[in-house]
Amino acid sequence: QLQLVESGGGLVQPGGSLRLSCAASGFTLNYYAIGWFRQAPGKEREGVSCIESSGFSTDYGDSVKGRFTISRDNAKNTVYLQMNSLKAEDTAVYYCAAHTRRSFCGSQWSAPTDYDYWGQGTQDTVSS
Repeated sequence: QLQLVESGGGLVQPGGSLRLSCAASGFTLNYYAIGWFRQAPGKEREGVSCIESSGFSTDYGDSVKGRFTISRDNAKNTVYLQMNSLKAEDTAVYYCAAHTRRSFCGSQWSAPTDYDYWGQGTQDTVSS
């Protein structure tokens, strides 16, 4: 079974940090662009970040630039999202997703319909 599994979510105070992991099983992530998305209650799924297959090129949503960092360790078949200076509005379920048809993120990287495989999501709650 092909799977993406997110982990690392939890409860954190404003200004704190979390690191999310996205681990693949059943297939290799080396060739694919990987995106992080989030969805808050009553909101549509929002693109957070994207990383191309080698990890050299990255993209970020405007709301997280300068605070979040995406990275990957292809030897571990894992992609990470380091989240710093967290705000209450960052509270959401976070998902990782693989685009199995391309190695780059492209101009439409933030569109959920670009991606083929999705993890189950991990809850991040930022609250005092």
